[in-house]
Amino acid sequence: MNQQFEQELQSSWQERQEYAEKMLPIIGSLYRKYAVEISVYGRPLLNASAIDVIKAHRMVRLHEGIKLRLRESWPILEAINAMKLAPAQIDIGKLAFDFHYGSAVDETDLDAFLRRQLESVVDKEDNQKPRDVVLYGFGRIGRLMARLLIERQGINNKLRLRAIVVRGGRDGDLEKRASLLRRDSVHGPFNGSITVDEERRAIKANGAYIQVIYANSPEEVDYTQYGINDAIVVDNTGIWRDRDGLGLHLKAKGTEKVILTAPGKGDIKNIVHGVNSDSVTNADTILSAASCTTNAITPVLKALDEEYGITSGHVETVHSYTNDQNLTDNYHKAERRGRSAPLNMVITETGAAKAVAKAYPQLAGKLTGNAIRVPTPNVSLAILNLNLDKDTDKLQINEFLRDTALFSPLQHQIDFTASKEIVSTDLVGSRAAAVVDSQATIVADNRVTLYVWYDNEFGYSCQVMRVVRDMANLSFPTLPA
Repeated sequence: MNQQFEQELQSSWQERQEYAEKMLPIIGSLYRKYAVEISVYGRPLLNASAIDVIKAHRMVRLHEGIKLRLRESWPILEAINAMKLAPAQIDIGKLAFDFHYGSAVDETDLDAFLRRQLESVVDKEDNQKPRDVVLYGFGRIGRLMARLLIERQGINNKLRLRAIVVRGGRDGDLEKRASLLRRDSVHGPFNGSITVDEERRAIKANGAYIQVIYANSPEEVDYTQYGINDAIVVDNTGIWRDRDGLGLHLKAKGTEKVILTAPGKGDIKNIVHGVNSDSVTNADTILSAASCTTNAITPVLKALDEEYGITSGHVETVHSYTNDQNLTDNYHKAERRGRSAPLNMVITETGAAKAVAKAYPQLAGKLTGNAIRVPTPNVSLAILNLNLDKDTDKLQINEFLRDTALFSPLQHQIDFTASKEIVSTDLVGSRAAAVVDSQATIVADNRVTLYVWYDNEFGYSCQVMRVVRDMANLSFPTLPA
């Protein structure tokens, strides 16, 4: 390798770093001022590092076959920063690619191009009011929900984490709760600062003041004494799953709506955002965000059914162990689950296949399902064995799912990877409900087997956040459309 080549390589990298570093304060400012979230081909850049920004741009080449340079997306971001915007999710990668290489390649007026593409949010008044959010329960999902809510902390934040409700209250409990939020064995350290206010029983995190309330039942809490009103309560405990039980939250002063982070029973709507979230109305006071597996498989199944038709299928879930299982062999009311989770693969039941029909009725009675719990702490895999209405091939199926992940209304739910080396730990922290592993796709005429990864903790929590937005009647259009 000659010296000139090394210098050119170093110079190219330095240029990318400098552009990425210039982008970061603007990305943060756009969110704080306007609640505008910036992404590049679906990769969110809020609270990202300079390296994250560079990597997001590199991914464009895998999808388009052409490199997108940071110096090409930088003018897009600069121009957007000069506009007055309503809340939105704006993909500067897609805008830049279209302007430089796509249908708008012959255009010379960047401002006119952007105003046309962002017409629905440019110079529009933001009349959406912030909503108070309460986390009832502070386990795996509760703490990840807290991280997601806190990372969006800012003047124009629309969902404000105001309180956490837990049982207990013994000496040292508050610091223990803060410590579990501060450090996570799977998801790593909290991105920011966390301190404890022992006197007021509160946690302070990145400018958010979060009251910690100790209670043994939902209805005994008076949220109004903490200045909390019309709150959306996210029940992470799973103790109550029917309308009567979850309705206890609505008896507490200061609450308005409840969302359950588990499958709901009876007539409770099970919402998979992107699939049936348009059925959420202002009159809905109790909703379920379904299960992590239902959220992973339903968007993929919906996309395939609408394109190819699904006549029948079987879903086998290879699922990481959960807190419901035992570390060592011990009594458990369910069959097999009493055996040591870190030492065994455990065959168990899943209701996810049947639950799909609650969010997407077109597949009612067409799917069966089962599950295997395996000795990994996070990230699961759904294997979809499907019989379609028409023949296809591996290339066609993968191209369809790739385009669905990039450009369809399900782009926030479905991600796509063409990596030949990817394994489960690579998907920790994925914000998509599902990640299609295209290298593992098998097709024989009308029979298709798909391998769909999902972070059953973080990816699911992101879906819950989207349903909370639905309940709060908040609109964040994804642009360009």
